[in-house]
Amino acid sequence: MSAPSLEMTTPAEPPVARSAEDDLDRALDIFLAHRTRLFRIAYKVLGDVSGAEDVVQEIWLRWQLTHRPKIENPEAFLTTATTRLAINVIQSARHRRETPAESQLVELVDRASQDPVLRAEQAVAIEEALALLMARLTPDGLAAYVLRKGFDYAYADLAGLLRISVPNARVLVHRAQARLAGNRERPVPAESHRRLVAAFQTAAGTGDLKGLTQLLAPKGQAHRLPSLTP
Repeated sequence: MSAPSLEMTTPAEPPVARSAEDDLDRALDIFLAHRTRLFRIAYKVLGDVSGAEDVVQEIWLRWQLTHRPKIENPEAFLTTATTRLAINVIQSARHRRETPAESQLVELVDRASQDPVLRAEQAVAIEEALALLMARLTPDGLAAYVLRKGFDYAYADLAGLLRISVPNARVLVHRAQARLAGNRERPVPAESHRRLVAAFQTAAGTGDLKGLTQLLAPKGQAHRLPSLTP
């Protein structure tokens, strides 16, 4: 009679555990395929490498916790989630203290972008940023800040447009920047917001600021700017 075999056999891995592992591997493959793009989106909004990396890392954590079988378009999901999170970061009080406010606006004035998807993502960022500016700034402060910080408008030109002195134009921009660090906000009329977003996008895309300046500072009503007030 032959001796019984002492060879050890490895227990079969439970099917459920293998399925979960395979699912996570697929999730990682999908994420890595889009990681560079997600970083570019976050950086475009934040203008900061470390901040963009933090956003991408957070999106990876969220992607792991997402019920992925229900996601029909992973790329669209990840892109939207990254854009929204980056915008939330840029609006947070901590980020406003660490990053000069003007750099946030300048990042949105990108005349070189030809990618339709990037333009769509940028449109979301513009809408959010301008809504915040309208909620926190006075009408004349809004005009001065958007034109100076977003389009490098000369103080002398601001003074002429708003019918104030050059020193007062500087003070106006400085005060507007200080108000952005606070949390006092007022309601933003949807139609006023829509018109400002459209004018801003046209100016950023073409370099022609005529429509934007007319909206921000209507002739003869430079200080009241009724078209943008609640």
